[in-house]
Amino acid sequence: MPSDHRSASLQGGARQGAAAICALIGLSAGAAAQEPLSAIDWLSRSVAAPVKLAAPPEEPKVTKGALPAEVAVTPLDGPSPDAAGILPASRTGLPHALWGMGRTTEIANRIAIAPTATLPALQSLLTTMLLAEAEPPADSEGKGRLLLARVDKLLAMGALEGAKSLIDAAGDEGPEIFRRKFDIALLTGEEDASCVELQKSPDLAPTLPARIFCLARSGDWNAAALTLRTAQALGFVDDAQDALLSRFLDPDLYEGEGPLTPPARVTPLDWRLLEAVGEPLPTQSLPIAFAHAELRDTAGWKAQIEAAERLSRAGALDPNLLVGLYTARKAAASGGVWDRVRAFQALDEALTAKDAAAVARTLPVAYDRMSEVELEVTLSRLVADRLDGMTLPAEAEALAFRMGLLSMEAEAVAKAHKPRDAAERFLVALAAGDPAKADPADPMGRAIAAGFGKAAPSEAVKELLAQDRPGEALLLALEEVARGMDGDTTGVTQGLALFRELGLQKIARRTALELMLLERRG
Repeated sequence: MPSDHRSASLQGGARQGAAAICALIGLSAGAAAQEPLSAIDWLSRSVAAPVKLAAPPEEPKVTKGALPAEVAVTPLDGPSPDAAGILPASRTGLPHALWGMGRTTEIANRIAIAPTATLPALQSLLTTMLLAEAEPPADSEGKGRLLLARVDKLLAMGALEGAKSLIDAAGDEGPEIFRRKFDIALLTGEEDASCVELQKSPDLAPTLPARIFCLARSGDWNAAALTLRTAQALGFVDDAQDALLSRFLDPDLYEGEGPLTPPARVTPLDWRLLEAVGEPLPTQSLPIAFAHAELRDTAGWKAQIEAAERLSRAGALDPNLLVGLYTARKAAASGGVWDRVRAFQALDEALTAKDAAAVARTLPVAYDRMSEVELEVTLSRLVADRLDGMTLPAEAEALAFRMGLLSMEAEAVAKAHKPRDAAERFLVALAAGDPAKADPADPMGRAIAAGFGKAAPSEAVKELLAQDRPGEALLLALEEVARGMDGDTTGVTQGLALFRELGLQKIARRTALELMLLERRG
């Protein structure tokens, strides 16, 4: 829209009466001031919970007999958003009564503190628990508190697709859920659909920045400008919001001025507004969910690769998307990400040509480069099957064997391999789920072997199991194994023992193999 027309709109907005202004915005002063709470601190203030007026006091009822008063009854078999999931118990191996007799608040708190920067196997288990269909806790009351806790944890892990799928499965239409849907849309470039939903939902009261953003996205710059000046007249925006929104609506008026000061707590809406005014913030220092914004076509190739690596490391991205970025074009520079691009491309070309000599040269280099950013498991799952059956020199063959153990076909790889030393014998036995058949060579190996032996879970975990709270027991076991990475090998033993007691044999094996093969200790 031309600058002079936008300026006229801004001036016109300032002259409107307060009553008409409030009607246009669709908010009362009380509604604008009321902010939803969140378990994560970077959610956009996109909607405000509507103010509920107190009902007039009723006349006290007089009892006309000795019979007890009517009791309100809530059906126990009604759908609960806390039960929603996209993975059935038959697929996850987790009990359908995962949360058992646990209290919603305690479960939510334990989910919030569950470790995420851990082994890929543990990240995968946590994600599975968050996405699993399960009976709601006994005290859930259909309020969706556990659903929000699960969605927030997925967002904190960067698993936006999983969070959106869980929201869709729950079918919840409340303001708190919409806030999360709106932010997911902002970070994935699907904001127009969310803006349409916001406009069509009378139960959702958009906050001023969200309303202005959506009006501008729909092309209604006049209404967006009027809304901003209305907000200024009523004192609904602070100086920082005013500066950002004014520049968003009419950047020409601020040409030549210095950059804005980014907010201390950047939200997805802040990020998109700053991007729109030509002042995008790098996402490396922002929560991992923001990395999705760098995957859009508007980002540069380097930024896309770095975001994809970050998300792959967290288990929040399909590895094939990373392959597509690595092989998109030839690197024009050196160092850092470009060395990984070159190393992966060289290995990919050697594997495509089935050139064993070239694979022997390029495989160790690619593995080392990917190890620098903790993507060994990602690389292994991408190329392990292509290495199968290839005759390689001893050193490259030993590396290919270890990469096969980090893939999803670890047991088959181990069965087909003839171990050459004690270390490989232990790894083969471990992949088969029976490490007692070989002697572990270090304290971590001994802790793992004990976890597959007669060791029991920790006393705290056993107490949770006795109280019929298996989900919380699993979350505690995740913490125990994570502590084992820092040297507390007792936690490794007890955590593995719990996995096996609950029938999660594959998770126990994958975790143990990663503990042995990845450099994640201390």
